[in-house]
Amino acid sequence: MAKTTTGAERRLLEYMLDRNRAEVVGVVRGLSEADARSRLVTSMTTPIGLLKHAAVAERIWFQHVLAGLPEDECDGGTTPGDASFVVADNETLDEVITEFERASERSRAIAADFDLDVVKTHPRAGDVSLRFIYLLLIEDFARHAGHGDILREQIEAFSRR
Repeated sequence: MAKTTTGAERRLLEYMLDRNRAEVVGVVRGLSEADARSRLVTSMTTPIGLLKHAAVAERIWFQHVLAGLPEDECDGGTTPGDASFVVADNETLDEVITEFERASERSRAIAADFDLDVVKTHPRAGDVSLRFIYLLLIEDFARHAGHGDILREQIEAFSRR
């Protein structure tokens, strides 16, 4: 991904979201299946769960809210909250990475058809613009990449013992 620090607002928003998408994936790449599922905090948060949650966020905000697809027509889970962190035992890390990357690609394609100022209605947040969706997911993915960095640091520290 080429570094983008100047240019039109939309280009910067798209770049920052893609940058944070890459960070969320980068946190889990190279982990073993067991390490990816390590629960090191009391919440549902695991490295693989963070990525699953990010895929759910992509589908909720871009497929359901922006494109207006009914939840049952989205290409995967759209249940928010703790349920969005749940990864089935038979899902591999590579599959969840692919799921997130596919959801991100679909989000890019959907967003390309809308102006930053388009207004859509989220069932709980109310009226939102595409600009808001970009900013929300930039913040959300940056925060979750930070959570993942801490989890990965703990996993790597435990494996050195």
